[in-house]
Amino acid sequence: MLFTPTRDDAADLDLLPLQPVDPAFRADVLRGLSQEEKAIPARWFYDMRGSQLFEAITQVPEYYPTRTETALLHAHAAAVARRTGTDATVVEFGSGSSIKTRILLEAMPRATYVPIDICGEFLNEACDGLRRLFPHLGIVPVEANFMDPVRLPVRRKGQAMLGFFPGSTIGNMTAAAAVDLLRSMRETLGANAHLLIGIDRVKDSGRLVAAYDDAGGVTALFNLNLLQRINRELHGTIPMGEFRHVARWNEGASRVEMHLEARRAIQFEVAGQAFHMSGGETIHTENCHKYRPGEIRLLLAASGWDVLEHWTDEQQDFSLVLARAEADRQTA
Repeated sequence: MLFTPTRDDAADLDLLPLQPVDPAFRADVLRGLSQEEKAIPARWFYDMRGSQLFEAITQVPEYYPTRTETALLHAHAAAVARRTGTDATVVEFGSGSSIKTRILLEAMPRATYVPIDICGEFLNEACDGLRRLFPHLGIVPVEANFMDPVRLPVRRKGQAMLGFFPGSTIGNMTAAAAVDLLRSMRETLGANAHLLIGIDRVKDSGRLVAAYDDAGGVTALFNLNLLQRINRELHGTIPMGEFRHVARWNEGASRVEMHLEARRAIQFEVAGQAFHMSGGETIHTENCHKYRPGEIRLLLAASGWDVLEHWTDEQQDFSLVLARAEADRQTA
């Protein structure tokens, strides 16, 4: 399905308040639009509006990963707590709304929770909700880009550390970038830490594409919001109505790709620089790689993580993996 925003959609987005310009955002956008094959990193989806839209995506009927992973967490959170201890420090990379984290924290009543997210406003809102649900829980939010090693504000000698990386976010990266990220997480968490990670699996391509192109057009709004953010924060003149959301399955790369496709030849400016796109040309905004069980184990092993448990659902749609980083396998 191809989705085009209505005037009302664009008007609603225009009402959002101005945000300070992130120089890294400007650099990535200008670099990405200047390439022959235009692309912008998926991490820039997540301003406040983008974070809200992603949470809406997790509720659409076609988007099976959230429901499946949530069921796996309900089934196995107690086993995770037995492995790591109920008083571990839980560090979530890209915490978002922290909805699934609540399942884990219920099984770990003495834990300390450290959510890391790039959107500070959304992070603080989620933490306020958690404090109401878990009034005795220590919550230490960190606004940061988890793609790089993060200096944690809480770390006690001998304290058990559990990294939490749900939602198959690892699939947004190439294999090489995923290995780099998992190594970075080891560096953040330290020796002998555990990692609980959700990873989506290869399945029927029709189901995969539908999960990223729902009939209600929520994912399309999420994708198109990136252009609205560029216009708002980088003084862009991108004609929103001349783009449409496209999702496609790349068999050779085992991934769903999201693109923003120009409906016709257009010209626009971003941060004072002029750009041109031909009709049918796209901006590649996201990759969602899918894995087979053997590939999951290889990915973690290449990053220095030893798989302790590998749980999946009855349909084998999704994997929830608990791994451990041994002290003698840490890299500099």
